[in-house]
Amino acid sequence: MNSFSRLAWSLTLAGLSLAGHAAPRPRLYIATENSPPSVMMDQGRLTGFTTEKIRTIMERVGIDYEIEILPFKRAYLQAQTRADTCTYSLTRIPERERLFKWVGPTHKSDWTLFGLAGRDYKVASLEDARKYRIGAYFGDVRGETLAAQGYSVSIVRERLSNPRKLLVKRIDLWASSLQMGGSIVADNGWADKIVPVLTFKRTELYLACNLALPDDLVARMNAALRAMDAEGVSAAIERKYNWQGLRPRP
Repeated sequence: MNSFSRLAWSLTLAGLSLAGHAAPRPRLYIATENSPPSVMMDQGRLTGFTTEKIRTIMERVGIDYEIEILPFKRAYLQAQTRADTCTYSLTRIPERERLFKWVGPTHKSDWTLFGLAGRDYKVASLEDARKYRIGAYFGDVRGETLAAQGYSVSIVRERLSNPRKLLVKRIDLWASSLQMGGSIVADNGWADKIVPVLTFKRTELYLACNLALPDDLVARMNAALRAMDAEGVSAAIERKYNWQGLRPRP
């Protein structure tokens, strides 16, 4: 995205802060990754509790939008380089702070190590896991964080590879969020074989937007989310989903 295009997009969206029926509605391209129960396909429709929250924010603010599922790295890069783009759900860490404008938090995530049921890991803290081989997903902040801290991390590019490797003992532990890991385990009938061993961190996740988006638009999205939280709308959306990857309850 060259500087002229970025400026043109900024000037176009800046008009949204002006009163009057002639002001155009903004349109956002939103990239995300498959991450049940937060983001998932259900009978051909993109859904999940975070997806429902994002849709509600867009409706309340009056934003036209398109959501597309991409591999994580592509979604992340799109939000950095394409001026009309946001991505979710992204962990807000210091290394990313100045790369995006942030809307959220939309929800929290429990960083969890999963292991084989019946195996005595003796892992009371994250430090105890240093002697084990840990599986992680390509681009996932959990794996990157553990690798940077010197843990033995094996990276895969397909979500199901880690639990499958765990079942055949090619890795000792699998790093995931409690929500997504629990969903994958239940969906594949592994609940009696793979269990959470240690939840070692809780983080907040966000809708991360390109720096070209006007501050006013970002503020309006944040205000809409805060109102949803205060009204109980966000909690009601989350209650529709459990952590076993099942379809939302009507």
